[in-house]
Amino acid sequence: MTTSSRTLGDCFSAFEYSAFRLETLDDYSQSGGVDAYHAFLAGGEQPAEYRNAGWVTTVAEATRTGKRMYRVHILARPLTDYLRFELAWGYHRNMAAGEEFFVLDTTDRENPIPQAPDFWLFDDETVAAMNYDGNGKYLGADFLDTGRLREFRTYRDTAMAQAVPFTEWWAQYGA
Repeated sequence: MTTSSRTLGDCFSAFEYSAFRLETLDDYSQSGGVDAYHAFLAGGEQPAEYRNAGWVTTVAEATRTGKRMYRVHILARPLTDYLRFELAWGYHRNMAAGEEFFVLDTTDRENPIPQAPDFWLFDDETVAAMNYDGNGKYLGADFLDTGRLREFRTYRDTAMAQAVPFTEWWAQYGA
C-alpha cells in the first residue's frame, strides 16, 4: 500500500482515458444512496437527489469528453435486495450518463478471480483498492504500489473476458 494525499475524487478528475471498477460485494447499502435504497424497498419513486446525484454528473462529464468509465459486478443469483436496487435503479441511471456495465454471473460456475478485491483502476496506472465493513459501509481506499499493476490488470482482463454486457444479462435475469 502507498500513502498519498490523493483521493478517489482526485483520480476521477485526473484520469485521461479509462476508469474501471470491479465490484465483488452483494451489499453496499451503507455507502450512499441509503434513502433511495429504502424508497426502492418500499416500492417508492426514485428521490430527485438520487436521480441527480453528483456521481451522475461525474460520469456524464467524463464520458462526454471521450473517457471510458466501466465496471464488472461479480454476482450470483438470487440477487440480494441491495443488488436488485443497484442494478434496477443505479445501473440504469448511470448508463444514461454514459457508464458501461458488465455482469460476471457465478450462479452456475466458480468465480474465476475469487481473491480479487473491489477496486478502481485508472488509466491502467493507478489502483485504488476499496475497503468496506461487513455491512456494506465504505471505509476508504488504499492506493496500491505500481508493482501490483499487473495483478489488477489481470483481474480486470479476466473479469471482462468472462462477463456479459449488463443489458443482455438484465434482459434474461432482471427483476
